[in-house]
Amino acid sequence: MRLTTFSDYGLRVLIYLAVHRDRLATIAEIAGVYGISSNHLMKVVHHLAQHGHVETVRGKGGGMRLAREPAQINVGNVIRQSEDNVAFVECFDADRSDCRLAPACRLKNVLGEALGAFLGTLDRYTLADLVDNRPKLAKLLPLADARPQRA
Repeated sequence: MRLTTFSDYGLRVLIYLAVHRDRLATIAEIAGVYGISSNHLMKVVHHLAQHGHVETVRGKGGGMRLAREPAQINVGNVIRQSEDNVAFVECFDADRSDCRLAPACRLKNVLGEALGAFLGTLDRYTLADLVDNRPKLAKLLPLADARPQRA
């Protein structure tokens, strides 16, 4: 399975915010650190905020931060929420499937089991697990500016 860029960027945002928990971060800052599009990241952050993972603060000196503790953000849930279609093959989507093999094919069950195992593994981890090496990550994700720290 290959995750979409949307999911990848979502996880990167959450990791950045977990590493820099003591301050607000901006979309431009995160985009600059990762070398990715601010426009695309804006959609990702909006999505993360809608699902309660990120809190945004408007106005001068605003930005974003985690809305919950990293241990409360489950990686499997984040992926499920950000992936529109985790179907490996056409037959996973009964409304769009025209597969002639569907009545006798066992591939769907095998791939469904594999997808369940993949997501099951992700369900065992939280954002806290991804950043338990926070000092090392902080060196790799430097602050992009010298904004004042905010609680």
